This record gives sequence, C-alpha cells and structure tokens, in this order.
Amino acid sequence: MYEYNRAPMTFAVIFDCDGVLIDSEIIYHKVELAVLAALGLDYDPHEFAARFMGMSDKAFHEALEADALARLGRSIIADLRLRLRESYSETITENLTIVSGVIAAVDAVRVPRAVASSSTMSALEYKLQLTGLWNRFVPHVYSAEHVTAGKPAPDLFLHAAQSLGIEPARCLVIEDSANGVCAAKAAGMRVWGFVGGSHNDSQSGEPLRALGAERIIENWHQAAPLLAAL
Repeated sequence: MYEYNRAPMTFAVIFDCDGVLIDSEIIYHKVELAVLAALGLDYDPHEFAARFMGMSDKAFHEALEADALARLGRSIIADLRLRLRESYSETITENLTIVSGVIAAVDAVRVPRAVASSSTMSALEYKLQLTGLWNRFVPHVYSAEHVTAGKPAPDLFLHAAQSLGIEPARCLVIEDSANGVCAAKAAGMRVWGFVGGSHNDSQSGEPLRALGAERIIENWHQAAPLLAAL
C-alpha cells in the first residue's frame, strides 16, 4: 500500500501539532472537562488526558458517547458537538499560542518535515496559520481526515511518510500523547516524547518512555541542537 523513496540517507521529522507545536492541549482539556461536566460526565483530569489525548475528533466523540450511554443512560452527542464547537471557537481565538522555542527548533530541522495531527484539516490549518507555522510545513500537513483509522493506529504517520517519500524507519516522530507514541511505534518509526507543553507536569514523560519513546524532550530549547544534528 505504501511506497517510499529508498535513498539510504534520507530522513524526516514528523511533528504532532497540539501540545507539541501549539500550546493548545491545556485549553482543550479545560473546555472539554467543563462541557462534559455540564452534560453530567465528570472525569479525573489526569485520567482524561491519558485516555483521550491524541485521538481524532471522531474517535473522541464516539468514546464520550459510549461513556454517556453507559453512565447516564442517554445520548449526549448532538449537544456535545454543538457546545464544544462554540467553546473551542471562543477560547482558541483568544488564547492560542505556540510552545515556547518552537520556531527556532522547527527552523533548525534541515531534513524534510511534516505535521501529522488528529485535528480536522480545517482546524489544523486555522491553528497553524494563526500561529505563523503553516508556511513552515505546507504542503506536508496531514490530518486524521487523510486516513480511515486515526492514532493510536499507525495510518496517519504512514501516510505522512508515503507523502514525503521516506521509509518509516527513517522517520522521527515528536509526540506528547500516549496515543501518538503508540501510533509512531506501530508505524515502525523512531519517536521522542515531548513534555514542554503547559499541560504537562514532572510525571508526564515516564508513560511516554514506557510506551517506547527513546528520548524525553523537556522543552524546544533542549531539542533545537538535537534536531539540527539530524
């Protein structure tokens, strides 16, 4: 299914978006937990992040609907989508920022690079345009809409590698979520765990390392010289 450029020295870096390039996960979690609580579903914030972060919107909504049916005995999906859309629109426009140091780190990458995110394509383009990152990656910007199965399935990363023309084994993925690390490993790629987003704490790196991240990156200032050396 997938075909690649087989030049032996070709390498690429594939970045997740939310929580890696853009400091948005903390915003999303706050909005989502508030909306879900208003609908009758309460979650522990740490368990919520571990379970859902990195999922496509489709998979996320399906999982929440299943929880609602099991715990509340009723559907919430229509109300959920409407409330999330309204809250995201207001909060993202007002509060979205890049992760500190990311511009210099991305610019340090001398090999081909891409974004592979669980966001929809329209949301991904909006966020990358708003933060000035779009032109650093286009045309290699890929969303969950490009594949049938989103993270933790490997499909999105394999699609990015195919589009770049580079073998999966010669791709380095930078991810902040368990679902993303699992997807990268399933694709046969190297993966670094990134814990520099404001939603992370001192314990965030260990689960990513346990899932196969070969290195934990605490911030982009640390990562820039490593990326420049690839």
